[in-house]
Amino acid sequence: MFKTTEYRSDSIYRQGLDDPPGRIFVSGQQTLVRLLLAQAAADRAAGLNTAGFVSGYRGSPLGGVDHELWRAKARLEDAHIRFQPAINEDLAATALIGTQRVETDATRRYDGVFGMWYGKGPGVDRSGDAIKHGNAYGSSPHGGVLVVTGDDHGCVSSSMSHQSDRTLIAWGLPVIHPSGLADYERCGLWGWALSRASGLWVGFKAITETVEASASVPTFEPPHFTQPPVEPGPDGLHWRWPDLPGMQIERRHPYKLKAARAFIRANPLDEAVTTPARPVLVIAAVGKAYRDVREALRQGGVSLDQLERAGVALLKINVVYPLSPLLETWAHRAGKVFVIEEKQPVVEEQLKHCLYNARHDRRAAIVGKVDEKGAPLVSELEELRPSRVAPLLARQLKAFDVPLRIPHAWGAAPALRAQAWIRRTPYLCSGCPHNTSTRVPAGSEARLGIGCHAMAARMPERATSGSVQMGGEGVDWLGQAPFVDTPHIFQNIGDGTFFHSGYLAIRQAIAAGATLTYKLLYNDAVAMTGGQPVDGQLTVRKAAELVLSEGARRVVVVADDPDRYQAHGSVPKGVEVHHRDTLDDVQRQLRDTRGVSVLIFDQVCATEARRRKKRQPPPAVQTRVVINEAVCEGCGDCQVKSNCLSVVPVDTPFGLKRTIDAHSCNTDLSCVKGFCPSFVTVTGKLRERRPAKADPADVIARADALAQPKPRSLDEPFEIMLVGVGGTGVVTVANAIGLAAHLDRRSVSVLDFTGFAQKGGAVLSHIRIALEAEVLHQYRIDRGGADALLAADLLVATEDDALASLERGKTLVIANTAQTQTGAMLRDADARIETDAIQSLIEKVVGVERYDAIDAKALATELLDPMQTNMLLFGYAWQRGAVPVSLASLRHALGLQGGQADAKYLAFSWGRLWAANPAFVAHHLGTAGTTPPGAWRPVDFVRRKKETIDELIASRTAFLTQYQDARYAARYRRMVERVRTAAAPLGDVTLVDAVARMLFKLMAYKDEYEVARLHTSKAFLDDLRARFAGRAKLTFHLAPPTLDARSKQGGQPPRKRAFSHWMVPAFRVLAAGRVLRHTPLDPFGWTAERRDERRLVREYEETLDRLLPRLTRDTLADTVAWAKTPDAIRGYGYVKAGAIVKARERQAELVERILSGHAKPAAAPVAVRAHDESGAETVE
Repeated sequence: MFKTTEYRSDSIYRQGLDDPPGRIFVSGQQTLVRLLLAQAAADRAAGLNTAGFVSGYRGSPLGGVDHELWRAKARLEDAHIRFQPAINEDLAATALIGTQRVETDATRRYDGVFGMWYGKGPGVDRSGDAIKHGNAYGSSPHGGVLVVTGDDHGCVSSSMSHQSDRTLIAWGLPVIHPSGLADYERCGLWGWALSRASGLWVGFKAITETVEASASVPTFEPPHFTQPPVEPGPDGLHWRWPDLPGMQIERRHPYKLKAARAFIRANPLDEAVTTPARPVLVIAAVGKAYRDVREALRQGGVSLDQLERAGVALLKINVVYPLSPLLETWAHRAGKVFVIEEKQPVVEEQLKHCLYNARHDRRAAIVGKVDEKGAPLVSELEELRPSRVAPLLARQLKAFDVPLRIPHAWGAAPALRAQAWIRRTPYLCSGCPHNTSTRVPAGSEARLGIGCHAMAARMPERATSGSVQMGGEGVDWLGQAPFVDTPHIFQNIGDGTFFHSGYLAIRQAIAAGATLTYKLLYNDAVAMTGGQPVDGQLTVRKAAELVLSEGARRVVVVADDPDRYQAHGSVPKGVEVHHRDTLDDVQRQLRDTRGVSVLIFDQVCATEARRRKKRQPPPAVQTRVVINEAVCEGCGDCQVKSNCLSVVPVDTPFGLKRTIDAHSCNTDLSCVKGFCPSFVTVTGKLRERRPAKADPADVIARADALAQPKPRSLDEPFEIMLVGVGGTGVVTVANAIGLAAHLDRRSVSVLDFTGFAQKGGAVLSHIRIALEAEVLHQYRIDRGGADALLAADLLVATEDDALASLERGKTLVIANTAQTQTGAMLRDADARIETDAIQSLIEKVVGVERYDAIDAKALATELLDPMQTNMLLFGYAWQRGAVPVSLASLRHALGLQGGQADAKYLAFSWGRLWAANPAFVAHHLGTAGTTPPGAWRPVDFVRRKKETIDELIASRTAFLTQYQDARYAARYRRMVERVRTAAAPLGDVTLVDAVARMLFKLMAYKDEYEVARLHTSKAFLDDLRARFAGRAKLTFHLAPPTLDARSKQGGQPPRKRAFSHWMVPAFRVLAAGRVLRHTPLDPFGWTAERRDERRLVREYEETLDRLLPRLTRDTLADTVAWAKTPDAIRGYGYVKAGAIVKARERQAELVERILSGHAKPAAAPVAVRAHDESGAETVE
């Protein structure tokens, strides 16, 4: 279906290198790979036979550089560029030192080796000694070293914000800061040339807002650099040997710096954008701040011509250190310099130092972080944005008669989300080993480390706190332990951290004689940054041998599958292997062990396991977890036990229950430990799921024949904010839009803020499209800037940046109303996503007519596959005119992306049809084939008619008749009708509704007979047969107290056991025995749990008899609250017993208040009488 002709998937590495220059759509991380190839091409053009070497350690915002290098492996090898992943940053920097020795080696095969080091800010810090040594000893004349620092100025995905400029300067490195992706290649090549000319290593700032962006940028022929005459000094500028330690190393640095300044003067990298003949003000915008300034000027209605006429010089500064000669020259000519740079001052301080001794008539006033009076001006504490820069610019320009208008949205207070709403925060993946491994015994505490497992700090019951640098895990305890009475802690450490540098921390703890247990979380992948393998060979056996050799007192392996350790020699002698189910017992033993012990928790990263499964054909026989929702009580104990996001809430006519989202489930099976008999594992051959019964070709043809949206003018940027949940394809859609716009020959940028998105966190993609690059300055969408908001998740749409981007009457919001569970919902069984309130807030901000919502997940699930939800939403939004890219370019872009291009376009087409021809789509809803057992099931596409009171009572009466008999059901109806009669004078139905639901809940308690009846119900078994082909094996997970010695001894709940398919006929026999219920012959009725359940029914009825005579408008609210208290009584066994205690306490409080005459009247009328179309009463 897809053909790529003019633009190819490898164009980013061909245009301007193998092919003539042109424009490419490229990401920041791909640009770094291209930079290496460009340097190799430039050397070939200059007749040099050089090689390249790149090494570093992954970490956001450079978390995907290694992925891009691996993808370009063949091309890099052809250019003689070697990528060597390092186990940590300082060793990578040390390897770079070796590259600069090649040129003096008599056995060399190349004229020189150019090198690139990369690492995030903390990696720069830890590599200081290596970088200082490499810089001091020097680069080679045909080599050079570029030090790429991933600076997270906004603390988007780091433990703290980071700025490497000052650090690199202290080590003597020149530093360059590209303003955007269009500058990356030019600045990088310039940096290597500077390194070669001066003998210095050169710092290259790659901040989050540029390196994590993608953009349409021009390519160019390799530049030519002028080599100015320099004074090399007595010892030369470059690497040499011998160069033994001594002062001669330090004495060489001034000559190197002087050579660098000469190169900078001869090859200007900075630019005077406006050049007034008589400058009165110089605006020096450093790095990315230049883009913020340009956008603030554009939005404020100030042109470059206006600046020049007013005597304002605008300088684009890319050289952070040493001080730009261009800036120095202009500063001597003007009376005032305004330096705008992000974070702490670097250029500003150099400029002040430079001008300090200048003649009074040539010394300009300098403002930046503070104004002329020392008052704060440009903040050091946050990222800059045009909306933050504009007021500062306006203040400075006003003095020179240049009015800069502040857009209304930049001055208005943004809309705020309700504090009570839950947030879309990162959380552990479904089936993640850390769901289990980070638990600690009661009374113990743990310390977090670097890695996904740090999210345990968000879980109060795991008593996990503290944070230190990567590789220092546990060493802080050595300084604390001697002065506190806490005898022991657990220290979490990931296998990636262990291999990176954490092993030394364990060595230090053993040497210090400390008492703690290191929990080495062996997951076989570096999940935090994309699932890369650990950079080396690390096995459980090797890890155990290492810590034993250091003197660990005890080493234990805990695994999800301990059988794989049965082979002789799989672990060192003396190392025990246990199942993860015994984790608590093992930890208690280690807690009592003096000295350093090590627990190796072995379970593959869930996301990596999922990737590996996708690479293999699915097995013929699979095991899936199913929750029988009729048996489920909605207590959430399964979520507590598993901490798994695939155990999701589902609304049913009988209240909130739990189900398994089979599409995200990794079959970790921890959920079956929930103390509940509703869990069934089904082993068999899954029936192949068939999408809606519609010919894909016909669907696409119908969509292609639709009228296309009216083209939009792109003279001004069109800005699209796309928000959603990590791992659902948000970035894929954003990339497709960006690539399509590029293929339309538009200027476009895409900035993805992913943070911890790979852990189910929020993703915000900023997409800006324009005809000309000249109006497309910054990558971020600022306050009030969004022309369209595509909300794939409503919760993320309430994030501060998303809400701030909206403007009334301008922004069109297209939202997906489907709910995706959050971590907070695992911790609170009643937590809800306030969908209606969120939609009301957005409508209030943009206007009702600018808001449109669909349940895209329900549509995708019915028509295709839930994984295509965001692509379907995209199609709907495109048809509504919210995405100004051509259809042809979009199809081309999807083809270039690869990976299910046809399926993506089909989903896109369904979305278009839902917008333009909903009748056609509606015709095919409900025609899909079977879905996996426990799969998420869509809600009704049309809001269900509200159940009337009569319908409610009738349905519950019928259920109780099946549950027991007609006499039992009549007892229920009589009591409800009494309440209905008592409440009638008040014109109220809320009390009747509450009693009808809660009395039913108490009377239909799920004893052994009822669980058996529901597990053998025709509806449940037919559902399973529809999902599995042939004869599937059912396993029921139950905890009969009579079969468990622990429950008989008291203090511990019964242990759950697995019962196979033979339980089905046994259940049928047991279900028939329900005639014995409530009789002396009932063998289960004598247990304390059953007696308490019967007592609850009597207490409820008796209390109603006491409260109904007191029912008035003043007591109504408290009476309704009392009537609803049984809703909190959920679960089985000890879970239910604990809930009963709390419910009774609340009931007693409310009854006392009502009977004592201290009831609290409702703040607003409680009684609301509504009727449906037939006139029957409903509950509003």
